[in-house]
Amino acid sequence: MRETDQKGTGVLYLCATPIGNLEDITLRVVRTLREVDLIAAEDTRNSRKLLNHFEIRTPMTSYHEYNKIEKARTLIAKLREGKNVALITDAGTPGISDPGEELVRMCAEEGIEVTSLPGACACVTALTLSALPTRRFCFEAFLSTDKKERQQVLEELKAEMRTTILYEAPHRLIRTLGELLETLGDRRAAVCRELTKKHETIMRTTLSEALAWYETHEPRGECVIVLEGRSREELAQEEQQDWAQIDVRAHVELYERRGLDHKDAMRQAAKDRGIPKREVYAALLKTDGAETPT
Repeated sequence: MRETDQKGTGVLYLCATPIGNLEDITLRVVRTLREVDLIAAEDTRNSRKLLNHFEIRTPMTSYHEYNKIEKARTLIAKLREGKNVALITDAGTPGISDPGEELVRMCAEEGIEVTSLPGACACVTALTLSALPTRRFCFEAFLSTDKKERQQVLEELKAEMRTTILYEAPHRLIRTLGELLETLGDRRAAVCRELTKKHETIMRTTLSEALAWYETHEPRGECVIVLEGRSREELAQEEQQDWAQIDVRAHVELYERRGLDHKDAMRQAAKDRGIPKREVYAALLKTDGAETPT
């Protein structure tokens, strides 16, 4: 573990803890949790089981969504005194869909050193098990409970080409699968439950099939949904269909208002619509009923 810095300030350690299987904790995390002066835990009752298992006797305090600002100030004061503090969440990596991000931000603003001890993370575990593309992905965590914000995010995901990862509680899984299917259309998906635990299940399927299954089988355990992204070909085809809703002249004039000259505007309109430039030219002649456009 690092010593306090020259200013006598302690270090905040972000310690990843198991998401299910206790053997997934790292030796470095166990050592650090034993050596720090204080452990800040999202749920002290839940974390006590983990600490007892590894015979860790370090003092613990609560740090959660409902005290994250006030308690962060208390923890920062202790760090300024030269105390080293470890932050743990109920499961996985602190700061990922977790109030720890607020403490990290505040420490960064105060110039307090923060270091991360890597380990288990449900979103990455699910992604690697999904059999969906892993090169490019985005993480949405839990969808907002606010209806308007939730719908805005779903609309944004309609055009997302990267693999998308979401968290969901079992009692909301059916609703979320239904909303994803309705807004995004049917896609390949993986529903991952009870990751690293005895009853781990990975359902590699489609949104419609997953919804049908869970409508007749009660969801249990925390879930991670991994969604296939849209292909460039699909998006290009949809854009062409959208352009088809306006006439050629309006399409060309749109680009002219954006600063393109007439010929370049015709060329871009033809590209958008997936047609030869001569067809745009002919359509303009027809609507003009007069001279050839230049």
